[in-house]
Amino acid sequence: MDKAAAAFYDLDGTLVRTNLVHAFAYNARNQQGLWKSLTRTVSTLVSVPVFMAADMYSRRLFNDLFFQRYRGESEDRLRFLADELFDNAIRPSIFPGAYELIDKSRRLGLRQVLVTGALDLTVVPLARHLGLDHYVTNRLEFVDGKATGRLLPPVMAAATKASWIRTYAEKEGLNLSGCYSYSDSMSDLPMLSVVGHPTAVNPDFRLRNTALQHDWPILDLR
Repeated sequence: MDKAAAAFYDLDGTLVRTNLVHAFAYNARNQQGLWKSLTRTVSTLVSVPVFMAADMYSRRLFNDLFFQRYRGESEDRLRFLADELFDNAIRPSIFPGAYELIDKSRRLGLRQVLVTGALDLTVVPLARHLGLDHYVTNRLEFVDGKATGRLLPPVMAAATKASWIRTYAEKEGLNLSGCYSYSDSMSDLPMLSVVGHPTAVNPDFRLRNTALQHDWPILDLR
């Protein structure tokens, strides 16, 4: 009997149009205290070009720079805002085709797994909404209820995602050659390459060219 298989999804740009910066900006705007909210929001907007340049160079560098901005944030406050963030920012940004893709994948008998660099705080309501079977995310380190600006290992980015998928497949008895993987970004090339059915979704320029060269399917869920 063939082993079971799964569909592995990236999140930002693949299933939803929001990204890490949008989520942080939302939390910053809703911080207690008008002045703190205003200064954090403006600072985030000013830093967007830096984040984009870092992400083009290295997703790990982006993570190191970006998550420092959470330093000092209250864990209780972030968890309190999580459902509100989902209702007001994330759910409206889910691509229309995402529901159909997940439903079709589920009908094929594939396990639904989200592999993302987004924070667990923002992913939990989304995973529940989409009915996903499993998810792995980045997690902030908290000390005495305050974020340190660091991520707990393993940091979900690039090759780490592929490594996690391999380990997960072995543990769960999945056949990687029968698995599917979906992403919009060239930074997820390792994640796409580790399965038998890689698919570029709403791809950036580099990933689109790579998909065309390898004859991978290209989907537009927008």
